[in-house]
Amino acid sequence: MYKTFFIETYGCQMNFADSEIVHSILVNVGYVPTMEIRKADFVFINTCSIRDHAEQRVLNRLQEVQSLKKKRPHLIIGILGCMAERLQKQLIEKNKNVDLVVGPDAYRRLPEMLNSLSTQDKAIDTLLSTEETYSDIEPIRLSSNRVSAFIAIMRGCENYCAYCVVPYTRGRERSREARTIIHEAQVLFDQGYREVTLLGQNVNSYRCDTVDFADLLALTAQINPLLRVRFATSHPKDLSDKLLETMAQYPNICRSIHLPIQSGSDTILQKMNRKYTLAWYKDRIAAIRRYLPDCSLSTDIIVGFCDETEQDYKDTLSLMQEVGYASAFMFKYSERPDTYAAKHYADNIPEDVKSQRLAHVIDFQQQSSLLSNQRDIGQTFEVLVEGVSKRSTTQYIGRNSQNKVVIFSHTDEKPGDYIYVRITDCSAVTLFGQRIE
Repeated sequence: MYKTFFIETYGCQMNFADSEIVHSILVNVGYVPTMEIRKADFVFINTCSIRDHAEQRVLNRLQEVQSLKKKRPHLIIGILGCMAERLQKQLIEKNKNVDLVVGPDAYRRLPEMLNSLSTQDKAIDTLLSTEETYSDIEPIRLSSNRVSAFIAIMRGCENYCAYCVVPYTRGRERSREARTIIHEAQVLFDQGYREVTLLGQNVNSYRCDTVDFADLLALTAQINPLLRVRFATSHPKDLSDKLLETMAQYPNICRSIHLPIQSGSDTILQKMNRKYTLAWYKDRIAAIRRYLPDCSLSTDIIVGFCDETEQDYKDTLSLMQEVGYASAFMFKYSERPDTYAAKHYADNIPEDVKSQRLAHVIDFQQQSSLLSNQRDIGQTFEVLVEGVSKRSTTQYIGRNSQNKVVIFSHTDEKPGDYIYVRITDCSAVTLFGQRIE
């Protein structure tokens, strides 16, 4: 008898890539995916621990899912990913209806663990690996967008930023063999995909044998000029001139770099253990603009970190103004258990101050994003068509090399086509334009 499964994913792009690996593992042994949670025999929640808010969302959702078990006692509920790693005992003890807890390095054992539930109440495996990369598993792509796909090129992290739980939930850093990555990208291109995003906690530190990240980017770009190549995320301490030279050499490597700053204060950067100074970061920004003058920049910002003064906060705003980011992910500091900051620093910025600073940063970035987009009005960009816009069936949506969303009226385009669009208007998050024949 077939067993159906449903996976719900929270968090970063890496989690979504992991869910595609889990799908592949289960389908290969005969399980059947379903898009309807109420029809599933197994429900898996792939979780995120990066902030307390993310964990609370998952715990609230878990309560809803557990209510399904009252009507369907045979339902198996599994927790996957970072929360499974961090809260394994708590998840089992406080949520009696959770049957399975599986960390991010144990997905190969899922079929075996599911079978074991016929003879035991619970199954748990949260051991972290120094070798697992799932490089031999071909993911089953879950996105309805058959144009863009993610490729995980490495796993884990060894930067140990003071505020971050990732090294504790995803383990030591390790890189996939380059040949497996190139093969995966080639298969995707042959299947009609026209964009791949190379994923890692810190892609700049990728290395396998003699191949570094710049080499890997070049090898991926050489698959075909029609294959766009993106990557996320870069750590400023490892962003090399060699990488920027490689990007400049290949037009199909997208002109977009996500370079998290977190804070514009050297004092806070040091407390965060970010391993670079403000001067170093500004030097990397200058290098990007020297090699790639048409490159867009995005970032991550945390406000309200331990001991952050008003001047530290103003330094962050000053940097934002100087750089002029096209977009940013912005958060107030959320203390995570077992991190260096939780053990050694006081979370001493009042919550209302954090919220006020975050609101101001968001408003500031909105204006910066709008100015960035306004500078694009009148310009013509090559746009990769992704599909019909959610706003109107008479409009299509796509992205340019700078990773900006472009909306335009469609005629005979189809997803995966490259077209040229002249920008006529914009909002803070979207460019609007007309196709140029």
